[in-house]
Amino acid sequence: MKYDFSNSPMNIKMVDLQSQYLRIKSEIDAAIQEVLMSTAFIQGPQVKAFAEALSKYNQGINVIPCANGTDALQIAMMALDLKAGDEVILPVHTYVATAEVMALLGLTSVFIDVNEKTFNIDVDQIQGKITKKTKAIVPVHLYGQCADMEPIVKIAKENNLFVIEDSAQALGAEYIYSDGTKKMAGTIGTIGTTSFFPSKNLGCYGDGGAIFTPDRALAEKIRMIANHGQKVKYQHDIIGVNSRLDTLQAAILLVKLKYLDEYTRKRNEVAVYYDKHLGNLNYIELPYRASHSTHGFHQYTLRTKGIDRDHFKKYLESKGVPAMIYYPIPLHLQKAYRLDGFGEGSFPITEKLSKTVLSLPIHTEMTEDELSYICEVIKDYHA
Repeated sequence: MKYDFSNSPMNIKMVDLQSQYLRIKSEIDAAIQEVLMSTAFIQGPQVKAFAEALSKYNQGINVIPCANGTDALQIAMMALDLKAGDEVILPVHTYVATAEVMALLGLTSVFIDVNEKTFNIDVDQIQGKITKKTKAIVPVHLYGQCADMEPIVKIAKENNLFVIEDSAQALGAEYIYSDGTKKMAGTIGTIGTTSFFPSKNLGCYGDGGAIFTPDRALAEKIRMIANHGQKVKYQHDIIGVNSRLDTLQAAILLVKLKYLDEYTRKRNEVAVYYDKHLGNLNYIELPYRASHSTHGFHQYTLRTKGIDRDHFKKYLESKGVPAMIYYPIPLHLQKAYRLDGFGEGSFPITEKLSKTVLSLPIHTEMTEDELSYICEVIKDYHA
């Protein structure tokens, strides 16, 4: 099918939350109305019900809801008693929140480059970064695909380290062990964290987050920290924060959780379409699928080859095709997170990715007409 690229017939979106809402509108509206009528806006019964439902979905892991994904990371580190000066290993190609909470707690970020294919933390570099001060590793499951957790957990056990999984972009993905067994993203390490930011694969209609752990005692401590350090009202046994998932968001998430597997399937269908129709273009490299993980395709992130990525992005946008760059400035080059001795050239893979990655529209409501148009626009590109 040929299109008039000068006048796009479609309103293509990176994420179409409105259409997704309209498809389940009656259920969402009823859930919201129930909360409004009960007026139990804080810690209403839907919060507990959602935690239980998500625990069941995640193979029985303890789930503690909280206010957002950044809080989830901070609470996780507080629960593990990480102290100022402790070192924490994390990938340098990630969203700032991972390093932000470490800075707020006085921890020392130890950046590691990423694998050029998966964009996740380069496992082969971890051992060489461990010192006597190292206390934890934070693998980030970027763009919807799990980091290679089996060797990461092995390294952590051998060195008596905690593992905090940032699974905000991979909720619903499965990690596949070498023996074929599977675990859900966020349930493999000491603690897992996630975000329910609206654009996430499981997103609410505001802010929200959750923390996972298989350890019941640790779960109780996390629950206390998220609630001002108290287990019994007005009895504050540890220092905590105020981080609650409000009841309205829990009610919305309780509805949307039923559709998470369907959402994941639809995102994968979009990815397969892109793969099929863009696979033989020599100026882009399609996302790599690791054998150790299923893919949630929170983003469909390709790499440009031999062309100007920014020019290509502007070309797409001129034809009505939105595109995003995650993340254009690596953490070690951000003013707030610069470390002595780590300037340009320190993390070559991440720096290369920051100049070549580009994410195409991918969401649960995409039509074949939209996908066909996007692919035709991309194939018509001339550098």
